[in-house]
Amino acid sequence: MTDPLTPDTPEAAPQPLPEGRLSGRKAFVDLVRQALATAAHEGWPRIVLCDADFADWPLGDREVVASLNAWSARGRSMHLLARDYSVLRQTHPRFVQWRVTWSHLVEAQACGSASVDELPSVLWSPVWTLQRLDTVRCTMVASRGADRRVALQEQLHQWWLKSSPAFPASTLGL
Repeated sequence: MTDPLTPDTPEAAPQPLPEGRLSGRKAFVDLVRQALATAAHEGWPRIVLCDADFADWPLGDREVVASLNAWSARGRSMHLLARDYSVLRQTHPRFVQWRVTWSHLVEAQACGSASVDELPSVLWSPVWTLQRLDTVRCTMVASRGADRRVALQEQLHQWWLKSSPAFPASTLGL
């Protein structure tokens, strides 16, 4: 007799991440989900998420939080960079709770001086990147190319240097 809570087969590997120009809000949401599932499956050591406010990212979805739980392990790190985290706190409570649980893996900074259009909308990893070029029309470029990955990493680093700690896992009071 098999246990219905334990699958008989190992979890299937996610579909290969696409490359090239893509467009559409649904495509963006699906790619973020797929990328985080791939990060868990492949054990990406570092992930950087950058957006003005993460309003239209699927960070609060059960599937995304499950992928992040599977990804979370010793030696992994996530950097979050936003203009402001108030929308994320309101719209993605599951992600906020995940961030509390895994606070030792997550470093968050805010760059309030950036305009909404200045801060890039990017999911960066050491193996694959997704950058939204236009958040209104949701046009984006996905790439495994080293040139693009390094250029995005440098751009994110420059914004990180202009930012300050934000989105604490807990607030301490008297």
